Amino acid sequence: MSKPEDLLPLTPTEFQVLIALAAGDRHGYALMQEVKAQTNGQINLGPGTLYTLLDRLLTGALIEESPRRPEQNEDQRRRYYRLTRLGRRVLEAEAQRLESLIRAARRRLSQHA
Repeated sequence: MSKPEDLLPLTPTEFQVLIALAAGDRHGYALMQEVKAQTNGQINLGPGTLYTLLDRLLTGALIEESPRRPEQNEDQRRRYYRLTRLGRRVLEAEAQRLESLIRAARRRLSQHA
């Protein structure tokens, strides 16, 4: 099994998708909407980009297909995704890495203000 640190850094879109999945299982369209909302529209994933990204996260075992099935009134082809244990650990490691970078930048900026 990979160490979380070996899978860093994540791309901004990978990071945002993992954050969205940390809140619970989501299907592709819901992930696109959640990422757009959580980034205030700064990241707007199209279907091609999203499904390429999901494929990469599935291959890396950061996410997996959820056993959750669509509701009766939803498209039955819809697939749901969720974080794996490794995916959660990678998300936590990336958040810590980014926090460390922000602290370093703030220290540097305050020294030269």
